Amino acid sequence: MARSSLRPEVGQTGYPGKLIVVEGIDGSGKSTQLHLLDKWLRSLGLYVFFTEWNSSDVVKEITSKGKKKALLTPTTFSLLHATDFADRYERNIFPLLEAGYFVLADRYVYTAFARDVVRGCSPPWVRKVYSFAVVPDVAFYFRIPPAVAMDRILEGRPKLKYYEAGMDLNLSNDEYESYRIFQTRIVDQYESMVQRDKFVIIDGALDIEEQQSQMRHHVTKLLPPSKVPAVLEFERREGEVE
Repeated sequence: MARSSLRPEVGQTGYPGKLIVVEGIDGSGKSTQLHLLDKWLRSLGLYVFFTEWNSSDVVKEITSKGKKKALLTPTTFSLLHATDFADRYERNIFPLLEAGYFVLADRYVYTAFARDVVRGCSPPWVRKVYSFAVVPDVAFYFRIPPAVAMDRILEGRPKLKYYEAGMDLNLSNDEYESYRIFQTRIVDQYESMVQRDKFVIIDGALDIEEQQSQMRHHVTKLLPPSKVPAVLEFERREGEVE
């Protein structure tokens, strides 16, 4: 991985684009809201790029095989996801921020800070692994009880995935109880990051429209002044529809 195109420290700013991140446990509603935000920003005529966790072609096949055979140790799991992130960061995220894009990330480094620590990795070690990544312009954290999130997930499919349920951690022989314990611990990690990493909290129990309204309120502050009239016109039209 070429280091020249990566930021040497977390928190360096000055790029013309904007980085918007959503975080939260599976079933929190974050992905739905980010897709809605994506459509809204594009409707304003902005250049937008969407990226999601564990989606790099470089390691996707390796990760998939490891998961199927349940061979991934916590450290291996962490490093595979870090490799995935670094590849997407170097190829897409940072170059597009420099090019002035609005980059929307469905999960960012905070997912690793939460999941990897719960799996037993050292918090300072995990943060150091991702220390090249810039701090987002806004990071939305979708707060929701694990039980509610699990109900939403099971509505769409009958069975939980092995690593999703934290079965590799031997928390319980019952996958549903294991999931509850695992996700509760992940939520605890997210909650510990709220102030340190300046999360903007979105109540995942609110209706879809209200959640989106809150996100747009924060994102509007990041828009170039020339786009403000378009935002006002968009809101006017929505008001007429209602």
